[in-house]
Amino acid sequence: MALVVICGQPCSGKSTAAKCLAEALRDSESTLTVRVIDETLFHLDRNQGYANMTAEKNIRGVLRSEVDRSVCKDNIIIVDSLNSIKGYRYELWCLARAAGVRYCVLYSDVVETDCRKWNEERREKGEATYDENIFDDLVRRFEKPESRNRWDSPLFELQPSKDGIDKSLPAIVDAVSYLTKKVDSRTKDIKILQPTIATQNGRPSEANSLYELDRATQEVMTAIVAAQSQALGGPLNGISIGQGLPTINIQSVVGLPELRRLRRTFMKLTGQSSLSGPPPPADAESAKRMFVDYLNRELGL
Repeated sequence: MALVVICGQPCSGKSTAAKCLAEALRDSESTLTVRVIDETLFHLDRNQGYANMTAEKNIRGVLRSEVDRSVCKDNIIIVDSLNSIKGYRYELWCLARAAGVRYCVLYSDVVETDCRKWNEERREKGEATYDENIFDDLVRRFEKPESRNRWDSPLFELQPSKDGIDKSLPAIVDAVSYLTKKVDSRTKDIKILQPTIATQNGRPSEANSLYELDRATQEVMTAIVAAQSQALGGPLNGISIGQGLPTINIQSVVGLPELRRLRRTFMKLTGQSSLSGPPPPADAESAKRMFVDYLNRELGL
């Protein structure tokens, strides 16, 4: 149904914002399935996870993979993490587009001094905090979201230093409205991302179909080459490749380069047609039949 990206500096109240948004969504519609994905879900320590670029890349990869598995049209996923790199937010936006769901960013806008103060207060309380050097590095590299970017839009902004964080705040109320509003042909203010060919997940049978097609066409080529070798250049009365399958009506020798060219063209044409129509045949016999019919047409026999 939707993907929500929580964004902000370290210790800016993101987790509280995610919790408030999740509660507000559940209050608005009791049947909604809302799930928060964060580092604690995988028992990832914030200092170890952001200690260096390799660790940070790994932690982002784990979160992204979980989002990819979870986002769909039946639930609302909230990603509670720093999400501080615009390129990473773009990747999450692409996941939402591939799933064909709504998308928005909830930004907890807090100045660095307040974030640093809250980090120290947590340390005094014995709560999880960022080490000072890691905190400084994350603040330095933070890329503020901008509503003009499609991966940061629509952008709902909280100001916890001024207003605190509560599910009754306008930014959360507006986000809930955007995420749950019913859409019809007249709705103009809600955008449901539409998947493209580049972002759509392949149909479950398509990978197997292409494998069967590749194997079947190779077997047909092998049968042709073997039959021509046995004929020693003499006439061929048709090549049988199996019971119930059409005969390959080759009267003269067709070289291997020509057979390879025909096979490549057939594979390309079949792949192109599967983008707008049914996937390639999933069984070997159907694939062989299609390829033999294609060869007989192309060779003019």
